[in-house]
Amino acid sequence: MLNDSPPPPPLAYKLFVAIVILLGGAMLISGLLSWEAENSIRTGFFLLLALIVSGMKLSAQQIVGTLSANFVFVLLGVLELSLSETLLVGCTGTAMQLIMHKSGRTPVPAAFHVANTAIAASIGYHIYHSDWATSLAQASLLTLLFVATILFAMNTFPLALALALSQRRSLGWVWRECNFRTFPYYIAGACLAAVFHYSSYLLGGQSPLLLVPVAFLVYWSYHSYVSKQTAQRTHVEDMAALHVRTIEALAMAIEAKDQTSHTHLRRLSAYCEAVAVEMGVTGSEMEALRAAAVLHDIGKLAVPEHILSKPGRLTREEFEKVKIHPVVGAEILERVNFPYPVAALVRCHHEKWNGQGYPLGLKGDDIPVGARILAVADTLDALISDRPYRGALPLDEAVSRVIAESGLSFDPRIVKIVERIYPDVEAGIRSDMEAERGKPDFVHDVISLQRASQQNSGVSPASDDNKPAFLDTIAAARQEAQVLLEMTQQLGSSLQLDETLSVLANGLGRLMAFDALVIYVVRDNYLAPRYASGELTSVFLSNRVPMGAGVAGQVAASGKPDINTPPDLEVGGVPDDRPRAMESSIAVPLAGAQETRGVMMACSRTRNAFSKDQLRVLMALSSKLGAVIDNTLKYEQAAASATTDFLTGLPNARGLQLQIEHELARSRRLKSALTVLVTDLDGFKDVNDRFGHQEGDAVLRAVGKALRQSCREYDFVSRMGGDEFVILLPGLGVDAVKAKIQQLAEAVTESSRLAVPDALVGLSVGQARFPDDGQTSEILLHHADQQMYAVKQVRKARAQGRRGYAFDASEAARQA
Repeated sequence: MLNDSPPPPPLAYKLFVAIVILLGGAMLISGLLSWEAENSIRTGFFLLLALIVSGMKLSAQQIVGTLSANFVFVLLGVLELSLSETLLVGCTGTAMQLIMHKSGRTPVPAAFHVANTAIAASIGYHIYHSDWATSLAQASLLTLLFVATILFAMNTFPLALALALSQRRSLGWVWRECNFRTFPYYIAGACLAAVFHYSSYLLGGQSPLLLVPVAFLVYWSYHSYVSKQTAQRTHVEDMAALHVRTIEALAMAIEAKDQTSHTHLRRLSAYCEAVAVEMGVTGSEMEALRAAAVLHDIGKLAVPEHILSKPGRLTREEFEKVKIHPVVGAEILERVNFPYPVAALVRCHHEKWNGQGYPLGLKGDDIPVGARILAVADTLDALISDRPYRGALPLDEAVSRVIAESGLSFDPRIVKIVERIYPDVEAGIRSDMEAERGKPDFVHDVISLQRASQQNSGVSPASDDNKPAFLDTIAAARQEAQVLLEMTQQLGSSLQLDETLSVLANGLGRLMAFDALVIYVVRDNYLAPRYASGELTSVFLSNRVPMGAGVAGQVAASGKPDINTPPDLEVGGVPDDRPRAMESSIAVPLAGAQETRGVMMACSRTRNAFSKDQLRVLMALSSKLGAVIDNTLKYEQAAASATTDFLTGLPNARGLQLQIEHELARSRRLKSALTVLVTDLDGFKDVNDRFGHQEGDAVLRAVGKALRQSCREYDFVSRMGGDEFVILLPGLGVDAVKAKIQQLAEAVTESSRLAVPDALVGLSVGQARFPDDGQTSEILLHHADQQMYAVKQVRKARAQGRRGYAFDASEAARQA
């Protein structure tokens, strides 16, 4: 769980606040204990008027919060009242302002403000009534202006120091931004106090009454002026806010197109502003940096999506294309006519400190400071974010990589600042993305004018509840285009259909949800399942679908897609006492060059699970996949013809060569035996001579079938040519080989008589055993062939000695 409680204030801050409170309290108590009042009515009137004016909310241009008019009464007290009266009026007015304007209070304790007023009033009073000031009576107005300056310094400097210590900010920056612009009002207040003071010589005791109409007139005039200025400023701010929101919407669309994290802009803006504040960037430069942080990648609209989303390393040509985006972005923004130099920062945010960047090759301080800040922040955010070509790095590792580029790619000063502040910035980002739990502090409002709009979102890092829906639509469209591009590229990259269909299944899984995917191939009058993935794979693969039946059969017969029909036939039917295995399906025909070659069907356990938009995606793939299946099936047929004997359907000599190498490799790996049998039909020439070649072909087909049926499923039977057959028997023992030869001989004799009743066909067999008789296929085949011919010669010699002699199966086994 994140710890969102603010960190404790620094010790220096606590000590300074305590010192000011103690010192101011001592001055206030000392002054009140030595009470002096020449005219209590006048004192009471001043006190009442100070309370009324302090309760008014006076806004001033370019001043954070509200402006207190209490200092005017302190100046009047310096001129007209005693020290004790001045302290009473000034401190009471300050207390009233703190009570009436709680929303504008700073995080500094109220006692600090009252004590600071007491210190400022005491110092100002003693300076004005000092001997050297009294001797300059002719220059009393100048003296009063000097006292007003002292009051300004004493009122603002301690407060600025307390805020700087509390927020760990630069004292000069806080004092300049928060209080410097109030100085003219102190000078104007001194002039007003002087006018009242000199009028007392003319009006005598009635002079306090002069303050009432004067104060009302000044307040009314100023309030009218400020109201008009506020209305104009509000209109300008509303237009600026509309401008910024338009920019942000465009930037968010670009981010969605680029498939980067939706927190990218938030993090980038936070880092840019924090670093800019540390470097003293203000005014138009700060506004330009804020806009550039949002719009720096707008030029990626000119970069093809397949390059932006490429998972691997870019080629030189692709990188050259990416390098145009700062220039294009700057050209787009130049047409917006920003009142601050946004385009220059966007153009230069890929420049490097050593001059090796792009597009201009600027070096060092020639690069705009905002672009230097943006370069560091953008790189850091990219390192800690997921990208198509790599995963996100841990924050500390990413910072270490940025530090390693200090003086090379990045300004060393900016890198040092990032190294120092990144924990605080990340904590602030996490806090902003959590639900709002408190109001931002006073200095925080000054530092980040954008933060207020961001805090209203209350988005959690792990939640997309408030993410605009259009971003999902844009990202989905981008992902669909990218996945379809990848799939169409990969579909034609292999002639292995199973591999191609596996790629298809993985790609579709990124575009749509389904529980099972089946690809059917047309075979004569039925559909044969060629590939299945997901649930019920064995069920789908075991069921052929008649043409025109079921969902897949009807789609294949009609050539039209089907959506959300239950695939009952494809899953073996629906028992009456059980629910459907699949409640809905979406199926499209796969058209080849001249006819439908198959059907692609996705299934779901949910009713009406598929949409027309998903059907559109499948239809976009169907023509490409149909052509791939068409080509692959033709390739498989050609490959099968090259390795299959057309007469017997057994593998031919080429198929044998491929298989024997595979079996030898497995036997070496498993250290097991492999027996190679080379066989030849005895008496087959007589069959051709007596009965003709058609009958001889019938004998060959019958013998080939008998040999295949007499062997195990994983044994290999092939026809070398003519009447020679080769059999591979992996893992069979010596005694078992002898029994197998006798079984084969009997099968040959029986099958040949069934094909041609008068045929007298026997079997000569030679064998070679791996590894005893040889290590290679050539040696084993040669050894078995020699044995086979030796057996054949013996049989021929015996046949010549006995008229009409023919070997039976038992003798064939004995000779072998």
